[in-house]
Amino acid sequence: MDLYVYYKVPDEHAAALLPLVRAMQSGLQARHGVAAQLKRRPLARDGVQTWMEVYPAVADDFEATLGEAAREAGLAALAGPRHTEVFMDLMTCA
Repeated sequence: MDLYVYYKVPDEHAAALLPLVRAMQSGLQARHGVAAQLKRRPLARDGVQTWMEVYPAVADDFEATLGEAAREAGLAALAGPRHTEVFMDLMTCA
């Protein structure tokens, strides 16, 4: 499954949040072998950016691991609520 996490970031918190997210993702990559990605929408709206973390091909229990890592990293102090979506590959019919 692929895990997508999106959240709002006030412009004034973006510079402080970026190294926290990068460090969290580096730790997750080292401990769990995930190929984490960090993206954002091209434009901010009303001084707020939308960021998205992408974790492709993760185990079913990774969402709990990610939640704990985000808490430990203190991301909530600089960003809005985290919204998680799970997607899986579409199987084709034979």
